[in-house]
Amino acid sequence: MILISRKQNMPAGAIFSLLLAVSIHQCFTNEVPPTVTASATSPPPVTPGLPERGNYNVTNATGTVCLLARMGLQLNISYLSSSHGKTVQEVMNLHPNITKTSGSCEPDNATLILTENNITLTFIFTLNSTLNKYHLSGLELLAALPNMSKMLFVSNTSLNYWVGTQGHSYMCRKEQTLNVTQDFSLNTFGLQVQPFGVSGDFGSAVECALDVDDMLIPIIVGAALAVLVLIVILAYLIGRNRSHAGYQTI
Repeated sequence: MILISRKQNMPAGAIFSLLLAVSIHQCFTNEVPPTVTASATSPPPVTPGLPERGNYNVTNATGTVCLLARMGLQLNISYLSSSHGKTVQEVMNLHPNITKTSGSCEPDNATLILTENNITLTFIFTLNSTLNKYHLSGLELLAALPNMSKMLFVSNTSLNYWVGTQGHSYMCRKEQTLNVTQDFSLNTFGLQVQPFGVSGDFGSAVECALDVDDMLIPIIVGAALAVLVLIVILAYLIGRNRSHAGYQTI
């Protein structure tokens, strides 16, 4: 008798189970790539709104007001941050209600010193007595903010801003940026200042170029419209005269 060996076919369900087991095994044995964590970055500086306009006056030894200033002030500072370990920029407003005012008035120079918490801002004015002209010749900033790795002091005494005439004030309603040093600039809003020749209140104002240019725009537009209206009227009159000239009396 010859014995014949027959291969038994594996059921379809068993094949499916085997393939599923192999796939699961491969998923668990494959190396899982490491999770990439985004590096923490310092948030951008928060820009405050428009600063409040404050009145900052200096009195002399007799108690008479010798320097008048009215303005909103915004500081732009760059410093080395102790928490981030790099140079950061910060924009901050001075608040008139908590800012202390001091200073001095001399015949040829005057200072306005504003102090708020750990910030001291000094304005230095110089008068040319020969020309009776004054200007902002210097700005100094001393700041010790909590996040600073060291105290910041910047100074520039060779400026030439806010040129005015003695006995008159200097005014600039538009936002004005004063570049002081690489690490410090100052924005002013609604500025009016008079460091010399004060007699009770502000004298007549010398307007800055920004305000003058702003006033010239509507004047130029108005003049252009007036010329346009005049041209239309002249064209109408000329056309009317020509139409009458076409008729002859019999």
